[in-house]
Amino acid sequence: MLGLARALVSLPLSWLLALGRWLGRVIWHHADYRRHVVHTNLELCFPQLDDWQRLDLERRAFESFGMGLFEEAMGWWVSNERLARYGQVEGAEHLHEALARGKGVILLCAHVTCLEVCGRILQHEVKTAFSYREQKNALLDLMIRRSRDHWAAGGAPASDPRAMLRYLKENKVLWFAPDQDFGPRYSVFAPFFGIPAATTTTLSRLAKLSGAAVVPFHNQRLPGNRRYLVRLEPALADFPGNDPLHDAERMNRILETWIKEAPEQYLWSHRRFKTRPPGQLKVYRPKRGYRPRLPGEPN
Repeated sequence: MLGLARALVSLPLSWLLALGRWLGRVIWHHADYRRHVVHTNLELCFPQLDDWQRLDLERRAFESFGMGLFEEAMGWWVSNERLARYGQVEGAEHLHEALARGKGVILLCAHVTCLEVCGRILQHEVKTAFSYREQKNALLDLMIRRSRDHWAAGGAPASDPRAMLRYLKENKVLWFAPDQDFGPRYSVFAPFFGIPAATTTTLSRLAKLSGAAVVPFHNQRLPGNRRYLVRLEPALADFPGNDPLHDAERMNRILETWIKEAPEQYLWSHRRFKTRPPGQLKVYRPKRGYRPRLPGEPN
């Protein structure tokens, strides 16, 4: 599969993303449990939608996920010259102002499906280090890290704050997406689309220990699927504060604003609400025996 993806990234972008949409539809039809996870997340986060609107968003989310698989391969293997045609970095002055402080920069970003290719486009402006969550498949994990090592300034596991701190103390830029459920340890329950979600406090701790500036890094596949938005925003003022919960709430509000611009592009297949506050029931059903149902179909 990796070899096939390596060969296909030479296709024009429009062809590649059309293949991705098709692949996403195939996954939607066959990945029953992931459909359940996406459906549950959308049901919790967008209660204002009716069942059919939510189903349409669910399908588009899988199409975007399929496109994201090819965009990830583009991030690994496509040349800098070709990527430069697909997007430019907006707001680079905010990043350079933050770097001038001399204490490193943390790029706050969300897990959108085009994150990998947008991260590569950012390298035209500055080399960044990245944090990553280790993959269960050892071959895939090795492939991702080796591919990123060709263009990045290094990498650190998201579970190893000390490694991330070393990059910041060297006044480097660290690419960090803290919007996943890492369990109750070092997390607080902060609202995410109004739902209490286990939200890591690592961003606050890194910023406090290093003095690094936190620069929001927004990515989006633009309408027409021919270019990407890669935007850096001004560094967060008065961050971190004195309350990790307040910092987590502030971070989630920023991510929500971006997600609402193109909700189908967010990685809804992640079990964002897996960890529940004490006394609350789990929101995801067991994998065994689950079958997705259309709106109106009886349970």
